[in-house]
Amino acid sequence: MRAKLTKTILFGVFLSCLSNTTAGQTCKRKCGDTLEECSCHATCGSLLNCCADYSQFCLQVSPYSGSMLGGSALMILGVAFRPDERLRCRFKGEIETEGFVDAAGRGHCVSPLLYETGMVPFDVSTDGINFDRSGEYLSVHPSKLDPAFKVTLVNETRWQYYGTQNTAGSLNMTWNSSLIGADKVDVELWGYRETGSDVADLQAAWTYLYSLGRDLPNTGAFSFIPKPSEKPYSNWVLGSIRVSQSTKSEGARDVRGLWSGAHALAWHMEQAFRDDSAAWAKNRCMEWDSLEKMLPNFLDEIIDCPCTLAQARADTGRFHTDYGCDLEKGSVCTYHPSSVHCVRAIQASPKHGSGQQCCYDDTGAQVLTGDSVGGSTPDRAHDWGSPPYRKPPRVPGLSHWLYDVMSFYYCCLWSDHCHVYFSHRPSSGCRTYRPPRAGAVLGDPHFITFDGLNYTFNGKGEYYLVSSPNKTLSVQARTEQVKLKNGTLAKATRLSSVVMKANSSDVIEVRLAERQDHLQVLRNKKTLSFAEQKWMDLHGVFVFSPSPQNVTVMFSSGVGVEVRRQDETMAVTVLLPREFINHTWGLLGHMNSDPSDDLLTSLEEVVPSAHATDEEIFTFGASWNISNETSLFTYDSKYLLDTYHYPPKHDLAFVPTFSLPESPDDPLVADMLKMCYGDGAEFCKHDTLISRSLTLGNATLRAFQSHQALRRDLEPVVSCGWLPTPRNGKKNGTHYLVGNMLSFFCNGDYLFYGSAERTCLDDGTWTGVQPFCIKEDNLGFILGAVGSLSALITLGVMIKLHNRKQERERREKLDQMPIREQTC
Repeated sequence: MRAKLTKTILFGVFLSCLSNTTAGQTCKRKCGDTLEECSCHATCGSLLNCCADYSQFCLQVSPYSGSMLGGSALMILGVAFRPDERLRCRFKGEIETEGFVDAAGRGHCVSPLLYETGMVPFDVSTDGINFDRSGEYLSVHPSKLDPAFKVTLVNETRWQYYGTQNTAGSLNMTWNSSLIGADKVDVELWGYRETGSDVADLQAAWTYLYSLGRDLPNTGAFSFIPKPSEKPYSNWVLGSIRVSQSTKSEGARDVRGLWSGAHALAWHMEQAFRDDSAAWAKNRCMEWDSLEKMLPNFLDEIIDCPCTLAQARADTGRFHTDYGCDLEKGSVCTYHPSSVHCVRAIQASPKHGSGQQCCYDDTGAQVLTGDSVGGSTPDRAHDWGSPPYRKPPRVPGLSHWLYDVMSFYYCCLWSDHCHVYFSHRPSSGCRTYRPPRAGAVLGDPHFITFDGLNYTFNGKGEYYLVSSPNKTLSVQARTEQVKLKNGTLAKATRLSSVVMKANSSDVIEVRLAERQDHLQVLRNKKTLSFAEQKWMDLHGVFVFSPSPQNVTVMFSSGVGVEVRRQDETMAVTVLLPREFINHTWGLLGHMNSDPSDDLLTSLEEVVPSAHATDEEIFTFGASWNISNETSLFTYDSKYLLDTYHYPPKHDLAFVPTFSLPESPDDPLVADMLKMCYGDGAEFCKHDTLISRSLTLGNATLRAFQSHQALRRDLEPVVSCGWLPTPRNGKKNGTHYLVGNMLSFFCNGDYLFYGSAERTCLDDGTWTGVQPFCIKEDNLGFILGAVGSLSALITLGVMIKLHNRKQERERREKLDQMPIREQTC
C-alpha cells in the first residue's frame, strides 16, 4: 500500500514538472476541460499537455472507494497543505463534511452518509468559501466493501440469533485499528428505518441509538454482553455498529470511522424477544403479512428466471452471481440447501425497484419454493438498490433488508411460519424468459454475427460493431496491425480496443494494456482501477472485472459486453435482449434470425453472404467505419492521434492478406494441423499462418469454441410451468421443462382422480389434467345421496373448488415441511 501511494505521489509531481511549460492557464474549477494553452482533462498526463496546476486542482484520492455509510478518510494525493489549513469537503454539491490535514501535510476528506452507490463528485475548500478543487470517489454497497475496511462481527450467525434458544454469552468484533486514526474509540449502535405516512413519501432514516463503549483503547477488538433494550430503542430491528474516534461527540455524523455490515439486531431486542423469541417473531411475521397485503404487487413486473443453470450463467448482461450461493466458490449454499448456484437480476424493475433471484440444482434445473424451502425468492426491494437511489425502497442494501430479509428472519429463522413468507415471495418460473442473442469478434479478427454468420474482416481502423440508433446503443471497435515476433508488421489486424455507450450512460472503453495479459478500462476517457473494487456501479452501467484479463459491462437495457484477453489477442462478445431484433446494424449483422442479410452495408446494400468474396466482405466491413463526430474512443497518446484521430477512420492504404497457402514445406504446418481441427479450425489455421504463431492460433480456436458453447447454453428452452402436489397426495419430480414427466400418488385410503402422469410438451402445455385425492367414504356418500348424473356434477364442482384452493394447499404443505435457513 505504501509503495503504491509513493508511486502515485511521484506521478503527481511528475505531472507538475511536465506542466511547467504550459503555465498561464489554471485548472481551478475547470477539471475535465481542455483549454487553449493546456489541458485539465484526465488524458493530459499521457499527452504531456497538463496545465501547471492540474494536480493541485484536479484531485486523486486514496483509497478511491468507501462505504456508502460514510466515514472513509480519503487522502488527497500530490497536494501539500499547511498543517493549520482547515479543509471543507462538499459532496454532490450539497453535503459538507469537515476534512483534516495530517502531520505530513496531506489533506483528507471524510466521506458522508449517502443512500446511493456509484461515482460521487466532491469539491474541496481551504477557506470555507471557495470550493475550487474537485475530484470523485466510488461509494460502495456496504456488503461489497472489502472486509479490511469494515468492522467484522465475529461469528456473525451468533449475533443474528442472539436471544433465541441456546444463544447467549458475549459478542466479539474486530477492526483494523490503523484506519481509525486515534488512540481512543467509541463503539456505537446505529439503526435504520424508513419513515413516512405513505409509501410514496417514505424517507430513509439512519439514526444513532446508543454507545456500547466510550473512550476505549483502539486495540482493534471489543467484546460485550448485550442487554435487552427498552422503548424507544427496541423499535429498531436493523442496524450497524460504528467504531469512530472518541474526540467526536456521541452520534456525530460523517466522522472518520468504520462500519459493520447491516444485520438483524437480535442481540439488541427487547426482553419479550428473549422470553419467547418464536412467539415474538410470529407476531412480527403476521404484522408483515398484513402489511404486504396492502402494498402494490411487484411480482408481475420482475423479469422471469432463466430456465437452466447454463442460461443463467451465460446471460451476463441481465444476471449476475449471487455470492451467497456461488458454484465457482464450491457451492456453499447455506440458505439454499438444495441448490448449487444462484443468480440475481442485475437491473431492478422499473416501477417498484424490485429484484429477482434464481437458484438451480446440480442437474441445472431451477429450484422453486413450491417444492423446496431452498428455492429462490424475489425481492420487493432490489439488494443493490436502483437509480435514482436515496429514496425508499431504492436505497442499496438497507431497503432490501427491511422489506425482504427481516421478514425472512421473522417468519423462517426465528419462527416456523415460512409458508407466510413464501406466499408473498414465491419463486418465479421461466415461461416468459427469452435468452439473449450473442455476437462475437475474436482473433485476427473473425466475426460471428447475432444470426450465426461467420466471416473475416481484416480492416485497419475504427468501426461499428453494433449500431442501434432506435435503442441508442453504440459499440465500436478499433483494430491495429499484428506485430510478428521479429518486430515486423503482418498484413493482418487484431482487435485492440472496444468502446460502448447506451442511452445516457457513461462511456466505457476496454483496450489491450501494455502489461501482458491485462486489459485497461476507461470511464469517460479516464482510467478505472479495480485494485479496491471488482464491481462498480456507474451511471447507467455496471462494470465487473474479476481478473485483469476479464471485463463484463452491463447496461440498464440488459445489454451485456464481455471482453476477454487471451495472450496477445482480445475477444469481445455482445449479448442483446430480444428487444433489439430488427434494430441492429454494423459488423455483427442485422439481428433478425436471417444470416443471409447480415452483410448489410452502411448504405443499406446487402452483400449476399453465400457467395461473397474476401474482397466484397472487406468492402462491406470498411463501410462501417465511424467518424470523429461519432467516435467514443479515447485518443490519449501521440500514436493514437496520428494513427486513428487525424487520418480517415478506415485506413485505405492498408490491404490485408486474404488467405495463405498451407505449404507442406512450412515447418509450422505439421503442428498447426495437429492443433487446428473441429469447429473453428479454419480460423485457427488462418491466424496461425498469418501471425506465424501457434499460440495466437490456439487462442483463436479456444475463443471460437467458447463462443459456440455460449450459443448452445443460450438455446431457448420450453417450460410448461410449475404443477402443485395434490392435497393428501404426493408428487414425484420437480422439473418442468419440455420432455420432463411428473407422476402423482394419493396417501393411504384416498382415491386418485385425474392424470397419474403428466408430460411437458413442445408447445408449453402439460398432458392430462390436474390430479386430486378424495376419501372413499366421501365419494360413497356423494354417489348414494344423489343419482349418478348429480354425482358427476357434484364431483365436477369438487374438482373446480379443489383447483381454486391449490395455493392454500401449497402453503399447508410447506407448513408441514422442516424449516431450514434461507436468505432473501
